[in-house]
Amino acid sequence: MGKYVDGCDMCQRIKNYAEILAEKLIANKILERLWTHLIIEFITKLPLVAEKDVILVFCNRLSKMIYFMATTKGILVEELA
Repeated sequence: MGKYVDGCDMCQRIKNYAEILAEKLIANKILERLWTHLIIEFITKLPLVAEKDVILVFCNRLSKMIYFMATTKGILVEELA
């Protein structure tokens, strides 16, 4: 059996190799205050409704609370802030 596996091209390409992990996994820091770490996403290419065609999504990473804001594609950073 060992000679067949050593000589088989397919067995050599598919063979799994046991590898040691690079290092131990470290847990993420636990957040202490709300709204200090945010996820911000734009949902674009929506139909135009009330002159708005983009939804801006703010998500708090600690509480998973979400706010949605309707806006336009041409919004500037100063207006967004």
